Amino acid sequence: MPVFLWEGTTRRDEFKKGEMEAADELAVRTLLRRQGFKSIEVRQKPKDLMEYVPFLAGRVKEKDIVVFCRIFSTMINAGLPLIQCLDLLAQQEQNKAFAKIIRAIKEDIEGGTSLTDALRKYPKVFDELFVNLIAAGEAGGILDVILGRLSIYLEKALKLKRKVKGAMTYPAAVLLISFGVVALLLLKVIPVFQQMFEGMGGELPGPTQMIITASEFAQSYWWGILLVIVAIVMAFTWFYRTPKGRWVVDSALLKAPVFGPLLNKVAIAKFSRTLATMLGSGVPILDGLSIVSKTAGNVVVEDALMKTRQSITEGRSIAEPLAETKIFPQMVVQMIAVGEATGALDSMLNKIADFYDDEVDAAVDAMTSLLEPIMMVFLGGVVGGMIVAMYLPIFKLASVVG
Repeated sequence: MPVFLWEGTTRRDEFKKGEMEAADELAVRTLLRRQGFKSIEVRQKPKDLMEYVPFLAGRVKEKDIVVFCRIFSTMINAGLPLIQCLDLLAQQEQNKAFAKIIRAIKEDIEGGTSLTDALRKYPKVFDELFVNLIAAGEAGGILDVILGRLSIYLEKALKLKRKVKGAMTYPAAVLLISFGVVALLLLKVIPVFQQMFEGMGGELPGPTQMIITASEFAQSYWWGILLVIVAIVMAFTWFYRTPKGRWVVDSALLKAPVFGPLLNKVAIAKFSRTLATMLGSGVPILDGLSIVSKTAGNVVVEDALMKTRQSITEGRSIAEPLAETKIFPQMVVQMIAVGEATGALDSMLNKIADFYDDEVDAAVDAMTSLLEPIMMVFLGGVVGGMIVAMYLPIFKLASVVG
């Protein structure tokens, strides 16, 4: 349906404006008059051509989902009808792609579809965890409670993800700067020194000759170097998309000296928080483990959780198979066992998640402190070594003159 822009005055002579999706202009005016508006002006909203270009239309970010869930929870808790909540959310949403999805969900519900089925049509926006929790909320008549828990979970999950991204950004930025500086030296700076050395005559020192040879190669075959880099990236991407390749890479990441412990703690924090939210919302543990495994982000952790789920179907407790995976520390396993025995597994999992959130903070700080001197030494060694190599002939000439 088309979207209309409207302006009007309330009974208290307050000026207001907004957007409304309706069949035609008459429907907008009729609805606004019922709400007590007067001096109404309505016009159809111009079509945005960017919405029809997938690359330019934009995508729904995790932050958009977090804000949507938080406001939705507040509205439902305040007693607003579901349709009205979605209508208000669509009007105030800044992301046009997301606003369009919210309007479509509202239309589906108006047509008799449940909120769960309407959300399930957009798996790229609302994942299986989100949809299943909403289904539990609808079935139990506690949608406001579920939305509140879901918003808290999403906020903490987004915060955890940002911590990991922040930890990875620093070394990636330093490496990128290092490659940029080396390329600048090889293509622009060293050729100037090369012309100067050719005018001086004589034999150049070995390090200097090696740097000049590398510069000549980079100038002549820069396109070949780019092709090799692109080919390596494409080959790695293809390999990682295969089941064996993903297993090899994910296993290597968990065993890596610096990043491995951090990724392991992130996996435990994410597993604990997600499963606690699902169990606290009334989702059965088998369904919860199945969904948690799909959102693990690491195929090794996913396989361990699926094996745990299989063991539970055979009558075992959750703690025993988790201990056999060798991924979860003994402390975590014992706390889960206590939670099972006392019937407070969701509460215990939340405590584990809180503890490992702090552990991730400490691991990120430690990793950053360790990487800073290493990266500085690396950058200084590469750039400094190239500069010293280029000045060696000048030092040699100065000693001869002396």
